[in-house]
Amino acid sequence: MRLPFLPGLEDPSRMPKEGSPRRTLQNNPAPDFPHLLNADGQYLFCQYWKPSRPPKALVFVSHGAGEHCGRYDDLARILVELDLLAFAHDHVGHGRSDGERLVVSDFQVFIRDVLHHVDTMQRDYPGLPVFLLGHSMGGAIAILAAAERPSHFAGMALIAPLVLASPESATTFKVLAAKVLNLVLPNLSLGAIDFNVLSRNREEVENYNSDPLVYHGGLKVSFGTQLLNAVSRVERGIPKLTLPFLLLQGSDDRLCDSKGAYLLLDGAKSQDKTLKVYEGAYHMLHKELPEVTNSVFHEIHMWFSQRTAEAGARSPP
Repeated sequence: MRLPFLPGLEDPSRMPKEGSPRRTLQNNPAPDFPHLLNADGQYLFCQYWKPSRPPKALVFVSHGAGEHCGRYDDLARILVELDLLAFAHDHVGHGRSDGERLVVSDFQVFIRDVLHHVDTMQRDYPGLPVFLLGHSMGGAIAILAAAERPSHFAGMALIAPLVLASPESATTFKVLAAKVLNLVLPNLSLGAIDFNVLSRNREEVENYNSDPLVYHGGLKVSFGTQLLNAVSRVERGIPKLTLPFLLLQGSDDRLCDSKGAYLLLDGAKSQDKTLKVYEGAYHMLHKELPEVTNSVFHEIHMWFSQRTAEAGARSPP
């Protein structure tokens, strides 16, 4: 399902160029798109994938840095096949949501907004178990949300989550330089990533490059610093994790160090935890070579099928 152009939104074909001011939606009291108003008065573009039958569980889908929730339609459809209601929003500063592109005052804003969205959905669907699914930065958000509410979530699935930054981008010197620059030049661009490291599937890389809702500019020092802070928070939060989780990781991921997967597996106190490593695979496992992506979809389908059945059996009638 492609995201349609909706009234009240900018035409995606005419998205502002990197560095240009972005029209805010905050002056519109009733946006003509599914939305959530966060604690800062910013509108977040939301998307919902609802099964035809009453849902067995809720799953919040958390996208990665620079992208948007519309890129998770294939994964959401897998969940809907299991009679799960998948829901998501574009994080602040991403996609069709408010905020300067790839700028956030504090990484906690992402987590706060996710928990707010979860609470809102649970008021509409009381009694249903809630799961998390996150990729990359979205995986870090999921981990920290679960750590903040240790007994709230029934489980989470993580695809190449941000637990450790890649060794090339997080040397001691670069981390120190980023912290210094954040004090004096927070909007300085550190340069765009090489999109070829996202996936070995050339078609998927081209889709990423041509998506007008994906941010293609350089990573700002201030956002890079927030990501580094998130990594530190994730490391402290891992021992608080007790929920079941599925962890999928590419061995040749050059954005999120694959060692982070083992750190998460070993450090979490969860009794039900599964790690599957794809040899030679890059970062976007759900948009990798067909043999990898098909396996990822199968693993997610099987894991959610089993865990939602178990969570449903534990839920009160």
